[in-house]
Amino acid sequence: MAALCVEELLARAEQREAEPHRSVAVQKELELEFDLGNLLALDRNPPRAAGAQRESRLRSLARDNTQLLVAQLWGLPAGRAEGATGPLVAQLPEPFYRLPREKPLPRPRPPTRWEQFARLKGIRRRKRTSLVWDEAAKQWRRRWGYARAGGDPARDWLIEVPAGADPNEDQFAKRLRDKREKVARNEFNRLRNIARGALPGRGLHPTGHQSRAELGRATQVARVSTASLGRFQPRLPKEPAAPPPRGGKKRRFEPLLGDLAAERSRQLELLRGLGSKKPPLDLTRAVNKQLREEDAQAAAGKGKKRGQRGKRGRQRPGGGKGPAGGKGKKGGARRQQQRPAGRKRS
Repeated sequence: MAALCVEELLARAEQREAEPHRSVAVQKELELEFDLGNLLALDRNPPRAAGAQRESRLRSLARDNTQLLVAQLWGLPAGRAEGATGPLVAQLPEPFYRLPREKPLPRPRPPTRWEQFARLKGIRRRKRTSLVWDEAAKQWRRRWGYARAGGDPARDWLIEVPAGADPNEDQFAKRLRDKREKVARNEFNRLRNIARGALPGRGLHPTGHQSRAELGRATQVARVSTASLGRFQPRLPKEPAAPPPRGGKKRRFEPLLGDLAAERSRQLELLRGLGSKKPPLDLTRAVNKQLREEDAQAAAGKGKKRGQRGKRGRQRPGGGKGPAGGKGKKGGARRQQQRPAGRKRS
């Protein structure tokens, strides 16, 4: 039994060694039909009865047909794709077999207005590289951002004096001073943002120095930030129990599928109230409300009358009413002039 196994292993090893050394020439009873545009090869030779060696025969048949297809491809005109160092590419002919598609070909997208204008004016889209040559530094640098080409103003050996500026002012010192002010302003804004974020209820301090109360407050805010308001959030070790939630009474909705008997009783009670002759308005409560309003109006009317009587009794001795009391004197003098001269009152 062991000898048979060894013989089988040796035969398989010899077969593996012989497979790579097969000849590229393949003999067929009927020549294959090739469609090189679709990389298609049609073998019309009748298959042989495989029997127990079906897989190996199918593999051998596929290998022979692929070899014939590759041999046809090597007969096509070829060229280099990217210059002399590029890969060798064969130029496929037009396919003559129409292979079926699952869906129709997509329609070409209509050009946009900008594409039509660019085609009319001959504008071509060019992608700008991110690196440019810096003549001063004699090296390739970024076009934008940090360490960009020509972006260091300190390297300028000559600065033009702006219009309206003092010609005796040192422009280099001014540029350095402006830069320092800009750095200080940015630092001030950064510290102000840190102080604004450190206010109560604004989260943790960005510097990393938090007290126990701040950490507890941040943990509590993060816990209730979930959709369930922290109901299913696990507790941390040695974390105290959460205080009861503050807020009004939460509305409760009855389930759509639940106690049918209770739902029927509610609907019957509603129909009984609509069909009864008793009005839904509470007459006793309405009458009491009307009486209270009438009493309030009567009390307000009495207060107004008392105020008017007090104003009539408080008149000034000069005869006038209010601040214009002098008008009374003038009127009295005018009446004395119009009175005829006669006996005087004693």
